[in-house]
Amino acid sequence: MSPTSDLPALQEPLISLRFNRKRWRLMLATLGPGIITASADNDAGGIATYATAGATYGYDLLWALLVITVVLAVVQEMVARMGAVTGRGLSALIRERFGVRWTTFAMGVLLLANVATCIAEFAGVAAAGEVFGIPRWLSVPLAAVGVWLLVVKGNYRVVEKVFLGLALVLFTYVVSGILVHPPWGQVLRAAVTPTIHWDHDFLLVLVAYIGTTITPWMQFFLQSSVVDKGITVKSYGYAKLDVFVGAFLTDFVAFFIVVATAATLHARHIHIDSAADAALALAPIAGPYAQSLFAVGLLGASLLAASVLPLSTTYAICEAFGWETGVNKGFDEAPAFLGIYTAMIVLGASVVLIPGLPLFAVLLASQDINGVLLPVILVFMLLLVNDRRIMGVHVNGRGFNLVAWGTTIVLSVLSVLLLVGSIWELLAP
Repeated sequence: MSPTSDLPALQEPLISLRFNRKRWRLMLATLGPGIITASADNDAGGIATYATAGATYGYDLLWALLVITVVLAVVQEMVARMGAVTGRGLSALIRERFGVRWTTFAMGVLLLANVATCIAEFAGVAAAGEVFGIPRWLSVPLAAVGVWLLVVKGNYRVVEKVFLGLALVLFTYVVSGILVHPPWGQVLRAAVTPTIHWDHDFLLVLVAYIGTTITPWMQFFLQSSVVDKGITVKSYGYAKLDVFVGAFLTDFVAFFIVVATAATLHARHIHIDSAADAALALAPIAGPYAQSLFAVGLLGASLLAASVLPLSTTYAICEAFGWETGVNKGFDEAPAFLGIYTAMIVLGASVVLIPGLPLFAVLLASQDINGVLLPVILVFMLLLVNDRRIMGVHVNGRGFNLVAWGTTIVLSVLSVLLLVGSIWELLAP
């Protein structure tokens, strides 16, 4: 037997090993946009909405969160697939497919929803500052100026990691939700048994619940991230995994925010009106430091979103109309880009400085606006992702269309009911 007769047998595992290493490198290079986008959704508005749901209705809305997780995964997968197949951002596709008029309408909806969310982020800054005794007239302008300088003049990528680290403090809700020993049988039953209260306040929370989990800005941000990362159809399988993992992680944290606040606040009939109230749910893990811990996490989440949200909004709008972009450019080179970005920050901070403005009510209302406007963006997305001229063989399947169109219709109906309920309350004697 020659010395080389066993060479193919020896080479096969080596080739397999190299192939596996290549696949692992490809997977690690692809992961990121879905997880980051979904995790960033647990911002000030999201925290306030989930905490309010748990404190007000106990475990009754857990079933909706599980449904929303599936919907989030489907919606996020659609935009990630569009990015991988077309190599274009969502706003660019809307312009190419529907023309300038419809693009202007879509960008107006996006801007309105995102301004409301930007206001919520600065409301989160104000709420966190008040826990430490810092008045909003000081904390909010400082945050606004700091965020603007950081993104336009500084090295945002470095400080972003600090903000993200602060925001991760809110994972302590998971630990707190376990330590309070909730009635797990009741929790699991509530998670699979739909419970609906036919009143105006419940509809407000339910629409906000959806609007804070599946936001319009996420779709534009995720598709642009997929394109910027150079993800193509060949590597899309890993991007799909990334999207699904991200959807699970964001609502995993949300699940425990609801559980922790339901077990601690709802059980003691404590209604959330401030950040200090929401912080009480962390008392089982942080004790007397619960308020400080919550405030640090809320501040990190708010600053991170207050930096990313206006920036991603500005990129989407400028991409839609072909305007010059770039944080490193001056106002003379990119006037629309820097003008829109600056205006969003100034407007968001200014609204929060209105004397007597109830911060937690603002946080919840901003998510309602997201929920009401979301169906408009979903319709554009569904028309695009089902267009074979754009997507070829990668159009939606029946299951995805059923979930996405069903969500659009249900959310539209809820929005109409919410509007009718609001008018009824105004006209009632």
